[in-house]
Amino acid sequence: MPAPFSYASSLLAMLKTLGQEGLDLLFPPRCASCQQPGHVHCPRCQARLQAQALPTHPPCPLCTQRGGPNACLLYPPRGHMHDIYAFGPYAGPLRACIKTLKYNGETRLAEHLGTLLAQTYQRFQLEADVLLPVPLHPARQRLRGFNQALLLARVCSRLTGVPVNEELIRQRPTQAQVSLTGRSRQQNVMGAFLYVSTAATPGVANRKILIIDDVCTTGATLDACARPLFAAGAHSVTGLVLASAWHRT
Repeated sequence: MPAPFSYASSLLAMLKTLGQEGLDLLFPPRCASCQQPGHVHCPRCQARLQAQALPTHPPCPLCTQRGGPNACLLYPPRGHMHDIYAFGPYAGPLRACIKTLKYNGETRLAEHLGTLLAQTYQRFQLEADVLLPVPLHPARQRLRGFNQALLLARVCSRLTGVPVNEELIRQRPTQAQVSLTGRSRQQNVMGAFLYVSTAATPGVANRKILIIDDVCTTGATLDACARPLFAAGAHSVTGLVLASAWHRT
């Protein structure tokens, strides 16, 4: 006989699915990319998105050097997170999907986009002990209702078997990075993140950490996340994002 909690969780999931199907009948979903009704992301646009996948190791966003781990010309490997992998450039259907998830609250896209992260993890043969999503400030998360990086990390975790750690917190609100450029981005997030270890999730000491986010522009946010992780004893910190705004196709 199933445990009460397990039964209740299954029943809630079923009711949620039925409720979503009812809403879809009344308000058919539209493709995030082409706006055609019937799918949150239609098969044609999914094929276009897959064609965006970066075929080679992306350049370091800080110095543009190619060549894989520890290739950055500006910073030493320890203390800075400079090895960043992306599924594709922030353009076309990928950009449309990310914006629809993030700003329109179409959280069903997280399943598809998280799968792309898992594919990227496998394509670049990455190795990680822990997935760590970039946190939102509590006030912003309450306003949005979810953290898209966490949704993506959970899907990626399920498909790769790498556990998720949620102990990195954003200890102060920051201005949206999209409105800033250059050094202002670094100053905006400097000291904004704090790692608070508990016994509930796997720690970071002597572990390979993979930071998950939706978009990387300059790498400032990822680098700011890496610093408290290194201070907590992380062996290495790498970034895995859906889209790179710094990549040029």
